Amino acid sequence: MNKLLKNNFKEKIKNNELQIGLWVTSTTPFLAEVTATAAYDWLLLDGEHAPNTMQNFYGQLQAIQPYNSHPIIRPVEGSRANIKQILDIGAQTILIPMVESAEQAREMYLSMCYPPKGYRGVGASVARASRWNRIPDYMNGIEENLCLLVQVENVEGFKHLDEIAQVEGVDGVFFGPADLSTDMGYAGDASIPEVQKALEKGIKRVRELGKAAGTLAVDTAMAKKCIDWGATFVAVGVDMLLYTKALDETLTLFKKTEK
Repeated sequence: MNKLLKNNFKEKIKNNELQIGLWVTSTTPFLAEVTATAAYDWLLLDGEHAPNTMQNFYGQLQAIQPYNSHPIIRPVEGSRANIKQILDIGAQTILIPMVESAEQAREMYLSMCYPPKGYRGVGASVARASRWNRIPDYMNGIEENLCLLVQVENVEGFKHLDEIAQVEGVDGVFFGPADLSTDMGYAGDASIPEVQKALEKGIKRVRELGKAAGTLAVDTAMAKKCIDWGATFVAVGVDMLLYTKALDETLTLFKKTEK
């Protein structure tokens, strides 16, 4: 298999190997490359809440390429058009936000597959994904190396969790604690016991169904809890939060600041 096709992240979560990640919202190749040198297992390039464009994503994928961190792209929404472009620029793992049904998850998977199975448009010969047709037989070899992660992050999604997780082509379910807690009436507070119970139940259930489970937990104790519950791909920080924290902590060593 061509080494550019092989998706090591997909293989590792399938084998239940813990993968520690970082949320990347900075939108620049320069900072993406700096982050990649830290050797997190995976880096989430966020297009839902960060002002990324397809061009931004392209440059960041190029910057990360020489390093061992696996890039994952989250589009602003799951659509055939977004998925087509994300795959053509060379991403192999996609995280789809706000998945609420098995039908929606199935649509996302088929959007990653070429016809006659799915809907992905054929443009490999002019795409970075195939290295402009220099990867032999790209179209026949890529689908087994694409990884689909779906984000369950509200009460409606939890109602259909079993059906979503069991959709063919779904490799993992990611639980969004901020949106879930807000949808449950707690304004982003994932520390509420009711929210914690839902997350624990969700992670354990996805693992029982044979799929990988993941989440974002910037609190160290919470991240460790999720890992204990069985989560195998966990983001433990957000680049801009780490940056602003470092800025503030350094400044307070020299002057008193007002918030």
